[in-house]
Amino acid sequence: MACCALAVSALQDDGVEKIYLANRTLERAEHMRDDLGGNIVVVDWQERTDVLTETKLLVNTTTLGMVGQPPLDINLEALPRTAIVDDVIYSPLMTDLLDNAATRGNPALDGLGMLLHQGRLGLGSWFCREPRATEALRAYVLDQGPP
Repeated sequence: MACCALAVSALQDDGVEKIYLANRTLERAEHMRDDLGGNIVVVDWQERTDVLTETKLLVNTTTLGMVGQPPLDINLEALPRTAIVDDVIYSPLMTDLLDNAATRGNPALDGLGMLLHQGRLGLGSWFCREPRATEALRAYVLDQGPP
């Protein structure tokens, strides 16, 4: 849930007017809304597709779709084609969610960028100097094979 809270907090910091939050456990979503306050609208997991028509950015912060986990079951039919789809998972890099989004024409972002930036911050705290998360670093990590 920490990754989700970070994503929600970043969206709030950027001034997003309304954030829909669906969690497989309704109480956890409500708890996050109560803790973070503001513009979070909790959506029951079973109704997650009902708000897609208003969605500009869809972010999956669950483990669903990750290697060894069940897929994320979500029908993207109502999602506007301009909506960005982001999956924080990086193993596999191209999840079913991202593949489905890209097939229908939505911009799709994998989770490798988030992993690199987390690593950058972690290394910065250890070595008092943050490395840059560059395209060359991304290419190097991809060339090394699955994490």
